[in-house]
Amino acid sequence: MKVAFAGLGVMGFPMAGHLARAGHEVSVFNRSPEKAQRWAAAHGGRAAATVAEAADGAEIVFLCVGNDDDVRQVTGLALPAMAPGGIVVDHTTTSAKVAREMAELAARSGRWFVDAPVSGGQAGAEKGQLTVMCGGDETAFARAEPVIAAFAKAVRRMGGPGAGQLTKMVNQICIAGVVQGLAEGLHFAKRAGLDPLEVYEAISKGAAQSWQMDNRWKTMSEGRFDFGFAVDWMRKDLGLVLDEAAANGAKLDMTALVDGFYAEVQALGGSRWDTSSLVARLEP
Repeated sequence: MKVAFAGLGVMGFPMAGHLARAGHEVSVFNRSPEKAQRWAAAHGGRAAATVAEAADGAEIVFLCVGNDDDVRQVTGLALPAMAPGGIVVDHTTTSAKVAREMAELAARSGRWFVDAPVSGGQAGAEKGQLTVMCGGDETAFARAEPVIAAFAKAVRRMGGPGAGQLTKMVNQICIAGVVQGLAEGLHFAKRAGLDPLEVYEAISKGAAQSWQMDNRWKTMSEGRFDFGFAVDWMRKDLGLVLDEAAANGAKLDMTALVDGFYAEVQALGGSRWDTSSLVARLEP
C-alpha cells in the first residue's frame, strides 16, 4: 500500500521501518526534519516536508505523536490529502474522547479513523512485536490490520471509536499496580536481608510471576532505570486514566496512589527514568 507515517520517535521510527521492509511505499514526516531524512536514508522511503505532503494520496496514514492536541492537528492536516476512503491509524496514547472526535471528523470527509494504541515499548517496536488495541469501524479495521501486522505480534479490535484507547488505559492501570508491587517486594527483601536473586528464583515460577518481574527485577535491584517507557509518559497516561475514571465512576484508588508515587520519582530527578524506577523512592 501507499502509506505515510507521522511521528518518528523511539516508537515510530522502527515501526515505520517495518512497514518499509514489508514492501509498502512509505512517506514519513517528523517535526524535526533531520530525523525524517535519517529514516529515509536508512529505509529507502521518502521524507516529506509537511504532513499533507506525506499523506498525499496515502491509503493509510499512521500517527505516533505526543498528545490529544497533536493528534487533532496532524489528523486535520492529513485527512484532506489522503486517498478517498483512506484510513488514519493512530498509535498515540490519547483520551477516548479525541479518538471519537477524530472518527467523526474522518467520516465527514469520507475517510476513517482507527485508534490503535500499542503496548510493548521501544523493544517491542524495534522487534516488530507490539500488541495493538484498536477501536473503530469493522471494515476500516479489517483493511488496516494486515498492514499493522508488519510491526505487531497481536492486533485486536476492541469495539467502536475510543475502545482501543480505553483498553490501553486498562493496560496502564495493570502495569502501575504490578510495578509498585514488585518495587515494594524488592525493597522488603533487601530490608529482610534476603538475596534478591534467590528470592526471584524462588517466586518467579509461581503466582507472583509477571513480565515486569522477569525483565526488571535485576535492574530495579541495581538501581538502573534506562529501559524505555519514561515516567513522564506514564504520568501522562495515568492522567488520561484518572480523567476517564472521574467521568465513568470507576474507583481507581491504587492507580491514583501510584500516580502520586511517580510524581515523587519526578521530584527525585527521574522524569526520564523508566517506569520501574518506582523502587527509587523506597531506597535510601
